[in-house]
Amino acid sequence: MFGSAMVQLRDGTPQSFFIKVISKEIGMNMTRGEFHSMSAMHNVLPEFVPRPIACGTYETIADTHFFLCEFREMTDDMPDPYKFAAFLSALHQKSESPTDKFGFHIAAYAGNLPQFVAREGSWEAFFAKTMRQALDLEIGRKGPSEELGVFSHALFEKVIPRLLRPLESDGRVVKPSLVYGDLWYANAGIDADSDQPLVFDACCFFAHSEYAFGQWRPTCNGFGDKYVAAYNTFTHDI
Repeated sequence: MFGSAMVQLRDGTPQSFFIKVISKEIGMNMTRGEFHSMSAMHNVLPEFVPRPIACGTYETIADTHFFLCEFREMTDDMPDPYKFAAFLSALHQKSESPTDKFGFHIAAYAGNLPQFVAREGSWEAFFAKTMRQALDLEIGRKGPSEELGVFSHALFEKVIPRLLRPLESDGRVVKPSLVYGDLWYANAGIDADSDQPLVFDACCFFAHSEYAFGQWRPTCNGFGDKYVAAYNTFTHDI
């Protein structure tokens, strides 16, 4: 359950808030993950996300948890590719992993699926483990598949090493950048007051800065080639 609420502060000023309420243990984990993700983004680029305020558990409603942030009025339009790419590039460039490793200090959720966040010093190792967790969740829900077994063997033994290992060979390094985690059109929009891009419902971790581009490939995602092209116009050392 989620929605907005207008309240009157102690000084009489009206203030709007957004609240998300989820029950059970998964609700506690999801609201905590979102609060820490939004806080991490807000600390780096506050104009890109609503200000997170709190997460916690209701005292009078059993096993019910909440995430609270400021309410920002948004339009239904897709953000301008270049404005959006400028914000996204700035987030990636300015963010610094506190451990110089990939991962995050708390698990966040893409929908109801936990992200892999265990710290890893290698991008290849981290990415492989994220894929392994995703496949394990798929097998756990739908059962084993011979076809999937063949595919996963090739993925982990050939594809991932061949594509990612060169990025960290011969002195090359991949900077762990703070990424949104599950960025698609339904989690982004335009601030009605500032006319600037805005994102919400983040599930962050430190990863390769172009991690989101794989998720952008399906047409249904909403962020197509023009957003990738816009991102690539910004010079960065990631």
